[in-house]
Amino acid sequence: QVQLKESGGGLVQAGGSLRLSCTASGRTFTDYAMGWFRQAPGKEREFVAAISRNGVTKYYGDSVKDRSTISRDNERNTVVLQMNDLSPEDTAVYYCAADSRSSTGSISSIELFYEHWGQGTQVTVSR
Repeated sequence: QVQLKESGGGLVQAGGSLRLSCTASGRTFTDYAMGWFRQAPGKEREFVAAISRNGVTKYYGDSVKDRSTISRDNERNTVVLQMNDLSPEDTAVYYCAADSRSSTGSISSIELFYEHWGQGTQVTVSR
């Protein structure tokens, strides 16, 4: 199975940007659509963004669209989430996830579709 490792979290000031990376190992990266989710303290895990196996289809959650970009490098087995104009409401643990069931150009925002998860990386946005 695939192993996922997130990086790039940390403390960011409001209005700033962050770039989260997720590196996959263990299986063929293009077997998976990839997603980012986040979970804030006391809240349920929330969909952030997803990208299809071939990188063509992308989808964003309402809370981050228009200020986020997801991309993937299938040669480097990496998916990146760029988020701009951060606010304290973006404070959460961010998780990378892999979905092997979606077809090549498809993606899902549904957590249950994702079989593999990283450990998460903490993002804290200060006022």
